[in-house]
Amino acid sequence: MTDPLITGQRMNALGQPIGLPLADTSPRPVPPRTDMVGRYCSVVPLSPDHADDLYTAFRADEEDRIWTYLPNGPYHDPAEFRAWVDAAIAQDDPLMHAIVVDGRAVGHASYLRINPTSASIEVGFINLSPALQKTRAATEFQFLMMQHAFDELGYRRYEWKCDALNAPSRRAAERLGFTYEGTFRQATHYKGRNRDTAWFSILDKEWPKLRSRFESWLSEDNFDTVGVQIRPLQAP
Repeated sequence: MTDPLITGQRMNALGQPIGLPLADTSPRPVPPRTDMVGRYCSVVPLSPDHADDLYTAFRADEEDRIWTYLPNGPYHDPAEFRAWVDAAIAQDDPLMHAIVVDGRAVGHASYLRINPTSASIEVGFINLSPALQKTRAATEFQFLMMQHAFDELGYRRYEWKCDALNAPSRRAAERLGFTYEGTFRQATHYKGRNRDTAWFSILDKEWPKLRSRFESWLSEDNFDTVGVQIRPLQAP
């Protein structure tokens, strides 16, 4: 029986299967603190100026559902949240960004597990306020961060990880074009509970087709007069 992991690979002089050669093994750039600007939103480096808008946007979720699968929060004190923002800004990994719509920060996301040598990078620490959820901007910010990682920085692998019990996050990963790779059991713990971690990824060779899907989905002609999508993101 043929091993699917070996199919399509090459053999060395000893008859052992080895990976395909790479034309470019140089380290990729560390993501700079720069703005990513789209039609419906901008993804910008997190700053203290975003704290008040983010706090207000997040408090619109009165049940604190958006914090269940994050390692921090929820926050019911503006000063405590501002302290978290100040601490987050000081870090280079995760590299936190605010998602800005109509001049207001309504969510955040980050690049993390940044590995220039392996050309691998993860998107995560995502928190979308009710004002951002299920909007065009909620999809566009993902596209902007992918585009920056693949097209501008040249990364080979783009990762997504989440608590394996976080069904909305798993669905989002699949909708956005990530491939499920498996679950690491007892990968970590947070908030006093176990976390099995589901792993997903997009590879550079998969990106051109996904990029075309995003561009088609985000175009103005993909929405009717009341803003409902005409073609789903997964459409070929």
